[in-house]
Amino acid sequence: MELPAPRPVLWPLRPLESAAVSTSSDESRTLVTITHSPLEQVTPEMLAWWYTHVQGDMRYAGTTWPRYLVWHPLDHISYEATTPGRIEPGARLHIKEALGRDPAMLLDLEVMVETVDSQCAVISKRMLGSSMVRLENEFTRTSSGCRYTTHLTIGDTTPLARLFLNRTAHKRAFPGPKLSAWIRHHVEEIGNLENFLPDLYHYRADREP
Repeated sequence: MELPAPRPVLWPLRPLESAAVSTSSDESRTLVTITHSPLEQVTPEMLAWWYTHVQGDMRYAGTTWPRYLVWHPLDHISYEATTPGRIEPGARLHIKEALGRDPAMLLDLEVMVETVDSQCAVISKRMLGSSMVRLENEFTRTSSGCRYTTHLTIGDTTPLARLFLNRTAHKRAFPGPKLSAWIRHHVEEIGNLENFLPDLYHYRADREP
């Protein structure tokens, strides 16, 4: 597929080494935990607002861009709510991104919002009652911003998942090379929030409740 043109990169993207990453597997699931370096001047309330207001535009690099394309100026392709109304539990999202701008590393997922508040944002991809992919983002206030921890679970322990869905989740959604590319991408996009979210929140939050 043809990727959208990269946006200007106004700030250095965080390196993978800035986060602590652990990965473990059992017979059914792969579990990834990413402990990000603290986000300075970003509060849990800002993150709760962000995850319900990713759609929309913002000023960036002297012009107007979709917020999702600014969030990761190289890899992100599109972000669309496929259910009407506010982004809240039960809402469905269609997300596309090319990890490392590599079309062979295309991530194209339709997910459901499970939770979004000032403590966490959780999305998941479910099929036939089983969780194929679940992403939990947890945030905790600090004196200068917040701590941010990510938990990605691939696969489930249900009988149907063990029978064939886990194989699909591991081989199609997140095979090994794509998982490694996603971890780097995720460290970059979460780190980028501290560069634009505080100003965006202070400017837009009172206009977009």
